[in-house]
Amino acid sequence: MHEWALAESVVATVKRVAHEKKLHRITEITVKVGELQQIEREIFEFALEQMLSQADSPMRDAKVVLEVERAQFCCRVCGTRWAFETQQLSPEIAEAIHFIPELAHTYIRCPQCHSPDFEVVQGRGVWLASLKGEE
Repeated sequence: MHEWALAESVVATVKRVAHEKKLHRITEITVKVGELQQIEREIFEFALEQMLSQADSPMRDAKVVLEVERAQFCCRVCGTRWAFETQQLSPEIAEAIHFIPELAHTYIRCPQCHSPDFEVVQGRGVWLASLKGEE
């Protein structure tokens, strides 16, 4: 499961940033997950909690905050930006896009010019958004 690998990467990043900032105790870790990222949130949260609780480090008791970054598209033809709205799609299509975001071009069109030529400008990936701690 890639949720464990993602959690491991987040923990490694936290360790690196904590070392760079000379933090002796981490109190809060905020992780952003793109709306279109294909992960099981519960598994990812569990993996993070397990890795942090077993860590022999200053992050052992850190509070983990997961935030979802809404997906946003930008039309390459007319420049219109819009948010991903699952309620405008059938449940099957919305789920397919969540699992394979590249399928969005098959089912979604620019609301202004109706072009399928757009880019996903936000709402993908997993990253460390912030880190709070004590020096």
